[in-house]
Amino acid sequence: MGCFTFIKVMMVLFNLVIFLGGGTLLGVGIWVKVDGESFLNIFGALSSSVLQVVNVAYLLIVIGAILLVIGFLGCYGAQKESKCLLMMFFSVVLIIFIVEVAAAVVALVFTGLAETLLTGLVTPLLKDKYGEDPTFTEIWNVTMREFHCCGLNNYTDFDDSYFYKKYHSYPRQCCADMVEVCNITLAEVKVVEGCFPQILEEIRTNAGVAGGVAAGIAALEIAAMAVSMYLYCRLDEK
Repeated sequence: MGCFTFIKVMMVLFNLVIFLGGGTLLGVGIWVKVDGESFLNIFGALSSSVLQVVNVAYLLIVIGAILLVIGFLGCYGAQKESKCLLMMFFSVVLIIFIVEVAAAVVALVFTGLAETLLTGLVTPLLKDKYGEDPTFTEIWNVTMREFHCCGLNNYTDFDDSYFYKKYHSYPRQCCADMVEVCNITLAEVKVVEGCFPQILEEIRTNAGVAGGVAAGIAALEIAAMAVSMYLYCRLDEK
């Protein structure tokens, strides 16, 4: 029983850390959602390139909530020696693992399709929310200033947009920040490229680190499933 007790204690502590981490991510996600500008001011332009690709607030909230559930099931299930909770823990982690593997395969095999879908998702947001949503606008302003780019593809992303209809001009960054009012003539002359290539380059530059982190997470998930199943099976012997 000594080995069983040790593994049980480690399972409780490990999932307690996951539970606390999930609570932290959930809190940060709520913070970003409520006050995204202060988050951007603290973490700067490095965070902006991520923020404008996905809505990081909702992402953090979802991940935080999932980690809270996993941490609770693993910690409480091991502590109370509940076969039902341990099996639920195993099932949830297994589902997440399968989804992660499927997402990785899709990302590798259908990279071009993913880029097309991303363009189709972000461009309408630029047209609808740039100039209308203060947080969204500030995120894109920081991104365009730091990377010296305009829109996702180029200045045409702002054609028929909320911003263009209101100000009858493009963002200053589309004219290399050299004029107060950036009209279509100047935007065509300046030829400021879109931010998409820089965003992709940044993602590819960090792909190795992301891959290493993903592999580490996958290893932890496999270990967690193995430990939970070990505890589940040993409970029959008690």
